Amino acid sequence: MHSEQRIPAARGWVALLLAGLAFDASADVIADWNIKTGELIAEAKLGTPPAVRVMALVQTAAYEAVKGAQGTSVDAAVAAAHRITLSKLMPGQQAAIDAACQAALAAIAEGPAKAGGIAAGEKAAAAVLAQRADEGAAAPEAYRPHTSAGAYVPTAMPAVPQWQQRKPWLMTGAAQFRPGPPPALSSETWARDFNEVKALGGKNSTRRTAEQTEIARFWEYSLPAIYHGMVRSVANQPGRDTLRNARLFAAAAQAMDDGLIGVFDAKYHYNFWRPATAIRNGDIDGHDATERDASWTPFIDTPMHPEYPSAHSVLAAAVGAVIQAEVGSATMPVLSTTSPTAKGASRRWSSVDEMTREVANARVYEGVHYRTSTEAGTAMGRRIGELAVETHLRLPH
Repeated sequence: MHSEQRIPAARGWVALLLAGLAFDASADVIADWNIKTGELIAEAKLGTPPAVRVMALVQTAAYEAVKGAQGTSVDAAVAAAHRITLSKLMPGQQAAIDAACQAALAAIAEGPAKAGGIAAGEKAAAAVLAQRADEGAAAPEAYRPHTSAGAYVPTAMPAVPQWQQRKPWLMTGAAQFRPGPPPALSSETWARDFNEVKALGGKNSTRRTAEQTEIARFWEYSLPAIYHGMVRSVANQPGRDTLRNARLFAAAAQAMDDGLIGVFDAKYHYNFWRPATAIRNGDIDGHDATERDASWTPFIDTPMHPEYPSAHSVLAAAVGAVIQAEVGSATMPVLSTTSPTAKGASRRWSSVDEMTREVANARVYEGVHYRTSTEAGTAMGRRIGELAVETHLRLPH
């Protein structure tokens, strides 16, 4: 999972797609603002962990705003909550935030309902920001590179080693769902994982099919929008109301944020090597079935943090568990989303399991994760998503 998005073309695609987004009074205000927030996050060039945190705070503030807007304008409350929250979290985007809020508020008739809604939204946002003021995102980063005195190591610092110090939304602590360790290097599982990613995930692989390459490129993107697109597949179904959608997006966003708190705890606890390191050192792992390839490179750039478990798998399963619970026994709508790293292509899935399997496969096809890591990430993410369900979605609609 990329912690920093090194894809200027993708940013351009996002801006082109979403520039000038108008708020449609007939559409759900929560979904509208979710799209707009995704645009603002992409334009701010946030890395994935900070972007997921922003989305969790924003969607929670919007949910609280809708709950607090009884008897007033819900649309005004949601707009005001977004303005306050986004302004605090992304001050560099202030002009765009103000423009979006003004456009939303301009469509609402002046009067006590509008004024009351604005007040309710501002109050909700301030309360959420105050509650999360000591959550630890600003903790100092003090990663110590592994080396011996005098020996050179690459000097790029890994992503958010302090993230596990943050206070979760749902979990009791960052390590609540920490999985067991990755496979022992002497095991058959390790040899299986090593050889699978070596064969399918190399930049010049002849084993990866065209379809697998498309999947890999699609899931190279990791900002919240790629997952929230699937949440909108549910939110846009007929018969839903604003409160229910606000609750759904808050549950999904909090599950994603807790997912990253938990997965970075596990990543830095186990500090397991990436395929790019392991395959170039296949002669030192002590296993006869893993052969070194001195020039092997992955299909996509390797993310700057330890390998185990797969964060993308955590996010997919966490969101999937929320979606599954929200749909319940009804027919699952077709889940779809788009990806800037696939030039705006869309993909569709008929079930949550189909989607989570594809995400897991993608990380192997990309050459950045082992199969066991995706399995551990999927299991971990599902448990976090189920916690979000118990916290939010078991409430009466």
